[in-house]
Amino acid sequence: MVSPTVDLLKSEIPLEQELVILSEDVVTGLVLVDIINGFCTVGAGNLAPREANSQISGMINESERLARLFCEKKWPVMAFLDSHHPDKPEEPYPSHCIAGTDESNLVPALRWLENEANVTIRRKDCFDGYLGSTENDGSNVFVDWVKKNKIKAILVVGICTDICVLDFVCSTLSARNLGFLTPLEHVVVYSRGCATFDVPLHVARNTKGALAHPQEFMHHVGLYMAKERGAKIASEVSFEAPKKP
Repeated sequence: MVSPTVDLLKSEIPLEQELVILSEDVVTGLVLVDIINGFCTVGAGNLAPREANSQISGMINESERLARLFCEKKWPVMAFLDSHHPDKPEEPYPSHCIAGTDESNLVPALRWLENEANVTIRRKDCFDGYLGSTENDGSNVFVDWVKKNKIKAILVVGICTDICVLDFVCSTLSARNLGFLTPLEHVVVYSRGCATFDVPLHVARNTKGALAHPQEFMHHVGLYMAKERGAKIASEVSFEAPKKP
């Protein structure tokens, strides 16, 4: 049930979404952001859901569907996996997704991606996958992936809509605008392929150090902010039918 507050939010900052049709003529890459146990699997860690969550499970289902279609077509896929060093906390959040633990691994529905030749997996130690792709020598795995595959559009899915997804989208759009990501032109965020977490106000008030984080509210805000930065927001994603010879 959607709260009156969320209805008010959506009326004050309405979000225009669109059907996005992926064409065989445009090289499109799929980017999966942090669809890992530590954020998605019930009871898997400090930041994992405490109970089954329909927005998160829906995000996983849509992401798996798209990933399988991209792999069938041998289109490029990049998966970011949050992986932290135990001595480098990511404030304001508690310890989570420590490298080498199952928290930092893909959810079971996506583990098969590890064996796909068209998939690049990048373990990152910060919110932002763009920054987290930077190597010690200054090169960037994500930038190289875009250039090597001549990607003109990326389709972004994952968690959290208003944190890691949004941070990555904002950095990517800024880099595109500055000419760092040629030939990338379009960044598409698929709303049903994204999710965030839920901390109701009454829970936050009774949890030391917690901030209220109403799920539907923040999901909408995250998508709105991505659109405000220049991303397309897709309500549906489909594939153009192959052209007849």
